[in-house]
Amino acid sequence: MADLRFGTYLAPDMLDVYQAITDRVGEVLECSTELVVETDYESCRADVDDVCFVCSLPYVMFEREGVDLAIPVAAPVLAGARYGGRPIYYSDVIVRRDSPVRSFADLRGRSWAYNERLSQSGYGITRYTMVERGLTGGFFGEVVEAGLHEAAIRLVAEGEVDASAIDSQVLEVELRDHPELAARLRVLEALGPSTIQPVAVSRRIDPALRSRIQDALVSMHLDPATGRALARGVIDRFVAVGPQSYDDVRRMVEACERAGYLELR
Repeated sequence: MADLRFGTYLAPDMLDVYQAITDRVGEVLECSTELVVETDYESCRADVDDVCFVCSLPYVMFEREGVDLAIPVAAPVLAGARYGGRPIYYSDVIVRRDSPVRSFADLRGRSWAYNERLSQSGYGITRYTMVERGLTGGFFGEVVEAGLHEAAIRLVAEGEVDASAIDSQVLEVELRDHPELAARLRVLEALGPSTIQPVAVSRRIDPALRSRIQDALVSMHLDPATGRALARGVIDRFVAVGPQSYDDVRRMVEACERAGYLELR
């Protein structure tokens, strides 16, 4: 059995990057590690993982429910000028390249895909945008759950839905690795930014070990092999974060609650 169990709840196209991160932490701490691909958030609720790659929205929502089982310790800084050296990401709204839609307002009455309800990039930021723009009165004609960002991208590319908001990191990786998709899609606008998904450590873990895990994360870009693995995921480096780093996501959730707009429609 591994000394540290890592769990990932994030996009599968980044799995090899999460594996490299998991391996590097084990090397630095001189312990065995394993990475488990989680298929739902029950393991998160049950505090099964010692360390997890998790979206910020479930972290905030579970906290609000009193399930405060993990502490964010580090988050990636994505490569590229748009991120400004900060641990943020955007939700890029995509449409087909030949779509007549030229603005978000043009999406009224059209179909929209999201990955899953506990996704900040695919659901939370879209819901907040609708509240901020006063578009909560049944704006979309149809709302479809795709299951994954990768699936939502393909629904748009095939013309099965009109638009979707995609995690900008996932979108960049997908369009790089699948240029045929890049030729069929365009970005309508960017929502956000939001503070990017954290690496969170269970409160069960001794604070001294938690600190060592954080140190391993924020220094791993200095190792050439790990640095190359991070670059495959458009990651420049990790920086230290804490619970307060996700106050922006908390504010978005609170705004939607005040507006009584908790479901995209």
